[in-house]
Amino acid sequence: MQGTAGPLRVPPGRQEVILAALLLESNRVVSTSQLVDLIWEDNPPETARTQVQICVSRLRKMLADAEGEVALTTRPPGYVLHTDAGNVDAALFTGLVQRARVLRESGEPEEAVRLLRSAVTLWQGDCLTGLDSGPLANKARQLNEERLAAVELRIRLELELGRHDRLVGELQRLTHEHPLREKLHGQLIQALYWSGRQAEALEAFRTARRYLAEELGLEPSRELRDLEAAILAGELPPPAATTAAATAARPVPPSTPASGTPGTEQQDEAPATAAETTPTPVAESIRHDTVPHQLPADIADFVADGQRLAALEKALTGGDGRGTVGLAAITGKPGTGKSTLAVHVAHALAETGFPDGQLYCDLRGTTATPATPVEVLGRFLRALGIPGQLIPESLDERAEMYRTRLSARRVLVVLDDAAGESQVLPLLPGSRGCAVLVTSRARLTALPGAHRVELDVLDEDRALELLARIIGGDRVSGEAVAAEALVRTVGRLPLALRIVAARLAARPHWTLASMVQRLANERHRLDELAHGEMTMRASLSLTYEGLAPDDRGLLRLLSMAQAPTLPSWLAGALLDDHRPFPSDLMEPLVDVQMLDVAGVEPTGGFRYRFHEIIRVYAREQLAAQHPPEVRRVAFARMAGGWMHLAQEAHRKVYGGDFTVLHGDAPRWQPPASYTDEILADPLAWLDAEQAALCGMVGHAADEGLHDLSWDLATSLVTLFEVRGHYDLWERTHLTALAAVRKAGNLRGTAAIRASLGSLYMSRNQYDTARQALTSALDVFQALDEPMGEALCRRDMALIARTAGDDSAALELYRRSLADFDRAGDVVGRAIVLTQSAHIRMRQGETDLAQKQLDEALDIYEGIGYTGGRARTLRRVGQMLLEQGRSDLAVLTFTEVLELCRDSGDVIGEGHLLRDLGHAFTVMGRPDRARDFYDRAVSAREQIMDFSGGALARLDLARLLTEEPGRSRRLLTPAVEVFRERRMTRELAEAERLLGAC
Repeated sequence: MQGTAGPLRVPPGRQEVILAALLLESNRVVSTSQLVDLIWEDNPPETARTQVQICVSRLRKMLADAEGEVALTTRPPGYVLHTDAGNVDAALFTGLVQRARVLRESGEPEEAVRLLRSAVTLWQGDCLTGLDSGPLANKARQLNEERLAAVELRIRLELELGRHDRLVGELQRLTHEHPLREKLHGQLIQALYWSGRQAEALEAFRTARRYLAEELGLEPSRELRDLEAAILAGELPPPAATTAAATAARPVPPSTPASGTPGTEQQDEAPATAAETTPTPVAESIRHDTVPHQLPADIADFVADGQRLAALEKALTGGDGRGTVGLAAITGKPGTGKSTLAVHVAHALAETGFPDGQLYCDLRGTTATPATPVEVLGRFLRALGIPGQLIPESLDERAEMYRTRLSARRVLVVLDDAAGESQVLPLLPGSRGCAVLVTSRARLTALPGAHRVELDVLDEDRALELLARIIGGDRVSGEAVAAEALVRTVGRLPLALRIVAARLAARPHWTLASMVQRLANERHRLDELAHGEMTMRASLSLTYEGLAPDDRGLLRLLSMAQAPTLPSWLAGALLDDHRPFPSDLMEPLVDVQMLDVAGVEPTGGFRYRFHEIIRVYAREQLAAQHPPEVRRVAFARMAGGWMHLAQEAHRKVYGGDFTVLHGDAPRWQPPASYTDEILADPLAWLDAEQAALCGMVGHAADEGLHDLSWDLATSLVTLFEVRGHYDLWERTHLTALAAVRKAGNLRGTAAIRASLGSLYMSRNQYDTARQALTSALDVFQALDEPMGEALCRRDMALIARTAGDDSAALELYRRSLADFDRAGDVVGRAIVLTQSAHIRMRQGETDLAQKQLDEALDIYEGIGYTGGRARTLRRVGQMLLEQGRSDLAVLTFTEVLELCRDSGDVIGEGHLLRDLGHAFTVMGRPDRARDFYDRAVSAREQIMDFSGGALARLDLARLLTEEPGRSRRLLTPAVEVFRERRMTRELAEAERLLGAC
């Protein structure tokens, strides 16, 4: 640590640990609890917080006496060390590496190499050596890894610049110091070979292989082995310069998008719909193609008729002569194995017949709430890579987008448990390369051209084969007569046979004859067992009665859950059991196949599901065994568990319980460690549990839990807004609105109306939005509810801003800011600051705008809300561009672009590519601008955002005045989009440019 009088000596121990932590997070809040964990890890003393305060006080005095450019201040819930980033080597290193990556992408490798060399010279040995803190040691390992990654990148660039002979010595030292880093070995091999030292290159490979074998027992990676093979064949190509396009075309994982906004801030461009245009080929393409693999797991002990399988496969795959989509329907009564057969056939054809993916949906045709075609198409379009914000509202437009998306693909669509033809027909693709496999209890005779398979019970041979696969062939052959009697007794229904066989498999000391006798004792009319529902009831009753009393009680209570699959914590909630591994409660039901394992949770626990027939049986037992009051209390705990987890997910996304109102309904909390594990990626959890959470809104309303219904509905806006689930947003809110109105719940009614106002704004329905927000604001004012008032005024300001009334917008923002401050909501404050700064920028008040953006960034960084930080940084970049600080604008836009890519925000990525195009245009670098506009066109049209694509086409055409042919190809489809969307200003300019071509 350096002061004005020289190095500052910090006493070793706790003060050193605290200072290191604060420096690593300079200008960001480090909580007291974090500092306690860094010093004492798992065993802090009772005085830990006091000791931290004493250490901080001493550090603050020491820093003040040193008169350095640093200040240590208190900011709840901890402390902030304020200093310029250039004063912290770790921050300076990160900034230099980031700038080097930008320069590399911009085609300036020599300058990138210079910056990377400067970054690495900041190091004086390993990071944080001598500190006694396990968590900080982990951070040090991360920084040391980043240093090596920077070294590897610099060497790669220098190899591409032809400096092979200069690098050999350095690489020999590095491979000796880091013998397990195969990338360094590969670079040494390449440097030697390209320096004309082929024999030494091969020896370097053998040295690497020998070390890996001796230390790890591993063979070299495929990359190293390919290098050896290329050298031996004399075919190792010279290094190629890195291109920006190559670094842009990498896959993107889903998470919080930078363009999604809790404040419903609109994009600067017109909303996209599903209108179809013919895209012009572009120079570079960002691939967002998604290959869905949605099939449930295949079953190991599957048995079926080989001829039936062959006929289904032929119907689905067809041949070169087939002119329509392949279509097959599997029908039959409950328990005959329709879904099992469909999934097995789909798995058999997945790789060879349909390499572009498999879509799957349970249509819930036998339930009270079958899936609608609109809902299913929304799910499928998201699975095919279309962001939710771009999915149109109407069934016809969704079906058109769906058919377009599948037009050049070979995808198998499995539609399980269809209610009838009307549910299926809108889900059929239009191209013959795709196929659809449907299961239903109805015969579906009106499906045109479908190959139909009607399942009945198993024949005796296959029933015996299934029994043998589950309990073992020796037991079946050892009691052949009893085995035949057993399969006849259960009516040869696959599900019934599996249930009985599961009991035998769990009890190897039981004979098959004893099981036959047990069935006979339970049902005196054996001939009835092969007919209709009695077959299932007999088998289920036998298994049910064999359960322990607690397991029977859990089975009955679980039947209240309406989710497609059941997380293990539900068992704990229904029984009010807080054990750390709630899946233990479910396993006895799995043992006898009353529940199936449906998947694995992030915690390592399992998810479960009912067969629908078993659920119906369990509900009958629930009504018979549990009085209404017991059912109501258990249901309230289950609903409270969903509410608690949804609220925690919101907190993790936004860094706290910000920008949302909550009701007073009680929560049920699963074990904290379990909650932390399943919510490690909160948006992914919300995505995965979407159906269950939305269903619970309605279920809670039906059960009279109106306060929980509206609370859960508004909490789910975290998901709806980010993912563009506008139809679910409206559906859940209207359901909750009916419940709160019926109950006379004024606060809940206002909260739902305010949230609906945000939804209507997202749909550009500003008059409807204004009415909803005004009515909600009146109630919130009467209740003196500052958070509600803040949310309403913020959104009303955005409506005024969109209408061009900046004065009204600024006044509403001012009052909203005061409301958020009264409510203590810092994220709400940051959102208002960012939105109002855009107006200040437009009005030329750049100093005030910069101050507001700086404060917003401080808030977002302090709580760790990445999405808010990204939106604010984009505004910062736009302001820098307006101020003529183009280089800094490019760096800022590039940082936000990386945030978009890291979070899977393909819409935000398109915005930032276009922003970079604008920046390079202003800088007088048309080639770079064309490259980014080109990629913006690809990014937008890849996700069928044709409005955004048309705007990027117009940008690109402005730079191509000397290429009239390409300008025409760009502008012709853009004109059609602008005309259809009524984007008059853009249409006029596009037509003018087109006329000049």
